[in-house]
Amino acid sequence: MTVMEQRGAYRPSPPPAWQPRTDPAPLLPDAEPYRVLGTDAAEKVDPELLRTLYAELVRGRRYNTQATALTKQGRLAVYPSSTGQEACEIAAALALEERDWLFPSYRDTLAVVARGLDPASALTLLRGDWHTGYDPREHRIAPLSTPLATQLPHAVGLAHAARLKGDDVVALAMVGDGGTSEGDFHEALNFAAVWQAPVVFLVQNNGFAISVPLAKQTAAPSLAHKAVGYGMPGRLVDGNDAAAMHEVLAEAVARAREGGGPTLVEAVTYRMEAHTNADDATRYRQDTDVDAWRDHDPILLLERELTERGLLDDDMKRRAGEDAEAMAADLREHMNQEPVLDPMDLFTHVYAEQTSQLREQAAQLRAELEVASEEAEGEAR
Repeated sequence: MTVMEQRGAYRPSPPPAWQPRTDPAPLLPDAEPYRVLGTDAAEKVDPELLRTLYAELVRGRRYNTQATALTKQGRLAVYPSSTGQEACEIAAALALEERDWLFPSYRDTLAVVARGLDPASALTLLRGDWHTGYDPREHRIAPLSTPLATQLPHAVGLAHAARLKGDDVVALAMVGDGGTSEGDFHEALNFAAVWQAPVVFLVQNNGFAISVPLAKQTAAPSLAHKAVGYGMPGRLVDGNDAAAMHEVLAEAVARAREGGGPTLVEAVTYRMEAHTNADDATRYRQDTDVDAWRDHDPILLLERELTERGLLDDDMKRRAGEDAEAMAADLREHMNQEPVLDPMDLFTHVYAEQTSQLREQAAQLRAELEVASEEAEGEAR
């Protein structure tokens, strides 16, 4: 006889029927990536917005080619090109208001430049000149940095704090498909949903986490499906469709600002270039795979739409190209100048008040620099 079979034993009543805390149906993404260009929905898009997107895409493509050339010339230590992904980055920048914050990943130089940052300043970290190269508070752009997904919890924290203060601010955090395999990604989404923080998460699914294809990272139907597990909407979008990207991101930003909480947007795109100039992409993908995406180039898609509707002529194309070339020329001129660096700046922005250890290290370096300077003067004489 078991304990439960004894006379007078406690016999709990059946639990109440389980009820989901959130209806999952409205949170699930579409079965296919959302598109605008080439559909009837394109007729409803503001023509001026389409022209602006086009000009920024052309400028962004030129930025990528120029930065890549600078690495070959030894002016940059490394550059993670976003060629093929320009629509994601440009749309992200244009979907935000001036008061909002952008939290980029290391590949999102185009997004920070489109948001107004000086093109050369966006490359400061990749050149090894300075920790960031710009004041994040001035531009409302978090630092470009290489650790994967660490910017996502920061975005949630800032957005949650802004809401507690009553500030009308939204944070848009960008990450690659590889970053979704990091713990920071899951922690950020969980906290954002629980707190209903005004955050938009943009995942640029470009097919590979360096050399690891998405199929070896997740078995989920899509990365956008991960949203429902945290209690937020997931949107699946054609990442090469600039109009679709802007529409979905603008809607997600507006929803967050109005108190609707976070949204996870997956942009299906493709990294046309190698992971960085230090990577050999031929070791893990075929040229035929890359060629299949060339007809789905974001600039080509938008140019085709504008041309067919009579919204883009040769003069507009020429002006967009000339503006991009002027930007590239300014970038070359700046990057060809040798930076003047002060080794003592190593200690400038570590703490608001230097610790005793930092003061000791600074004094040691200062003494070493003085000795080196005296020796150089002696050799010159």
